[in-house]
Amino acid sequence: MKQRIITGVVAAALFIPFVVYGGAPFAILISILAVIGFNELLKMRGITIFSVPGIIGVVALVMLVIPNDWSSEVVSFFNYESNLMIIYAISTLLLIYIVLVKNKMTFDEVGFILLGTFYVGLGFHYFIETRFVGLEFVIFILLVVWTTDSGAYFVGRKYGKNKLWPEISPKKTIEGFVGGIVIAVIFAVIMQLIYPFASSWTQLIVVTMVASIIGQMGDLVESAIKRHYGVKDSGNILPGHGGILDRFDSLLFAVPLLHFVHFF
Repeated sequence: MKQRIITGVVAAALFIPFVVYGGAPFAILISILAVIGFNELLKMRGITIFSVPGIIGVVALVMLVIPNDWSSEVVSFFNYESNLMIIYAISTLLLIYIVLVKNKMTFDEVGFILLGTFYVGLGFHYFIETRFVGLEFVIFILLVVWTTDSGAYFVGRKYGKNKLWPEISPKKTIEGFVGGIVIAVIFAVIMQLIYPFASSWTQLIVVTMVASIIGQMGDLVESAIKRHYGVKDSGNILPGHGGILDRFDSLLFAVPLLHFVHFF
């Protein structure tokens, strides 16, 4: 626990200034974190990021992560109509690679790489876009995710009796799941009282509840992936916390959702 707290404090001290400053430094940092997270995912599958498919996957990932304004410039430079064309070209290259290596790489692995780029890339992309919309929204989503995580942990530890999904995450409980939502709503209300940013109280509470639920589902999804590949943590870059995916798994689900419902 001591190591976990120390790592959390140091990581926050390094991360928060980038969040506050925003702009290109924040976008670059998030892009780097996305590549690290993608590498963690590839390693679970036994694919090295320095392999041909790994490098192709990173290119696709970066094209998904970078801000819309940046990607528009890149797309214009190559005379493509959209990033989707680039992703299509990358998908084709990966499929051709299967033929070139005579099935030493499988169709399943190509699917894993492509799905992995979307799983990691879109979440981090919308995290960058959220910062471009406004710092208060980044604070809000971080507050929801962090308080949900903490609330679920402490409520589950004290009151948890009924397992939520033991096949996926043995320690999570239904009481903790609900407790995380309640704590997130409480802190969101406090933030709204201090700095009004939501258009209505109903919107704030509904969005917070949905984001908390989806964020916890994101955590369960990553737990399912790790359990499938027989790993405890996605990585070890953050002592006591695991890898980048271990820390951002909830955000990867929650942030895009808030954009899709036009909360930002």
